[in-house]
Amino acid sequence: MAKLVFGMNQSLDGYVDHLELPPPGPALFRHWIEHVRDLTGSVYGRRIYELMRYWDEDRPEWSAEQHEFAAAWRRQPKWVVSRSLKSVGPNATLVEGDLDAAIRGLKARLVGEITVSGPDLARSLTDLGLIDEYRLYLHPVVLGRGKPFFAGPRPPLRLVASDRVDEDVIRLTYVPA
Repeated sequence: MAKLVFGMNQSLDGYVDHLELPPPGPALFRHWIEHVRDLTGSVYGRRIYELMRYWDEDRPEWSAEQHEFAAAWRRQPKWVVSRSLKSVGPNATLVEGDLDAAIRGLKARLVGEITVSGPDLARSLTDLGLIDEYRLYLHPVVLGRGKPFFAGPRPPLRLVASDRVDEDVIRLTYVPA
């Protein structure tokens, strides 16, 4: 059975605005390359999926590490939860209808880790009791506004690990209590 994990970069005050957070340093970017390479797949909300489509096509200005991340991202299966999209890109499946049944089906038939991307989607999956682990990548900035990591009331959680991922970023790992 697959494990469903919701994890994102966030500010110290709990916001996940990628445009406002500092760009990842070399150690954090390497962490994300290896993380994506090892995934069974990813479940995306529409907004973050459209943002991640940036990695669908190589760009000449990219570094070797960016090309490596893009290749890993393209290889992994993706499931996109959306009521407005009519189609999705390569190696992606549109999830429509019964979210609970679709995600329970993925968890039952796959093995490994499936990441969840997007706070609103994570809230829906939390409400359904489907998130197995939460990973908060804390950056040393305070934004004061933006999209919160937890889009609704925080579920009761238990800390199971804390790791320094790079010079300034700490990952806190929680499971439902």
